[in-house]
Amino acid sequence: MSKRFIKVLGTAALLVGSSLLHAQQAEKTASPSGAQAYIVSPANGATVGSTFTVVFGLKGMGVAPAGVQANNTGHHHLLVDGVQLPDLNIPLGSNVSHFGGGQTETSLTLTPGQHTLQLILGDHLHIPHNPAVVSEKITINVQ
Repeated sequence: MSKRFIKVLGTAALLVGSSLLHAQQAEKTASPSGAQAYIVSPANGATVGSTFTVVFGLKGMGVAPAGVQANNTGHHHLLVDGVQLPDLNIPLGSNVSHFGGGQTETSLTLTPGQHTLQLILGDHLHIPHNPAVVSEKITINVQ
């Protein structure tokens, strides 16, 4: 293959990928007004053991497993020690824990010290809704 052909092919692939990303962004799943994700427990400022349970809360929407497309539903993603939110215009990646089975709680084991937790609701394709349904970031202390 010639270098020119490879360059043209690479440019075409970039354009197709960019078009798909823009199409995904334009078709984000809507969230209802007032929808809220929140962490039921532990409470903000709580001191917990190294292994503890995090209970997820959701108001104004329902929970459905990844891959199941239903109005006003989504599934949880947990961001641990995130300095900033991930890009909310693309599917949530490896920087969050996915709960695509529709789980509403999890057991975590963290090192001693201060940590932060935050929930992000994703649609059937792991893409945050429009507007995004994101919990407040809480801080916990692990003994």
